[in-house]
Amino acid sequence: MTEQAAALKVIIFSLHNEEYGIPVSQVRSIEKVLHITRVPRTAPFVKGVINLRGVVTPIIDLRTRFGMVETEYTDSTRIIIVATENVEAGLIVDTANDVMDIPVNTIEPPPEIVGSVEVEYLEGVAKLDKRLLILLNLEKVLNPEIVREKIEG
Repeated sequence: MTEQAAALKVIIFSLHNEEYGIPVSQVRSIEKVLHITRVPRTAPFVKGVINLRGVVTPIIDLRTRFGMVETEYTDSTRIIIVATENVEAGLIVDTANDVMDIPVNTIEPPPEIVGSVEVEYLEGVAKLDKRLLILLNLEKVLNPEIVREKIEG
């Protein structure tokens, strides 16, 4: 196995003073917060939709999605446009910090509880020097079935 193949390239972002990562392969772009049009009768974490270069894209506030306290958007707040096999959406995050290659051998399965994020949304946790990086499973975060369960209780 080559050195290149043994690393996962991720976008690092923060939420509530925790660092998270999602694979670069699932990221379409990173945008400043744009005007979000509210959509009635959606889940509380669905903030609405934006028109991004002619494409209407749903916007999800990850703080709300993970049950964290909402905060005002700042100059650092970003919308990460992501795409999985089934869904394209924008994720509102506190900051989008970096792109990093994570050695695959530093990634461990997710523990039962990491901060306030439920384990079902996690791909794993990477130990990097003195940092812990929580890797999200976007398929689960954006899964319409899980979203519906959370809304209906």
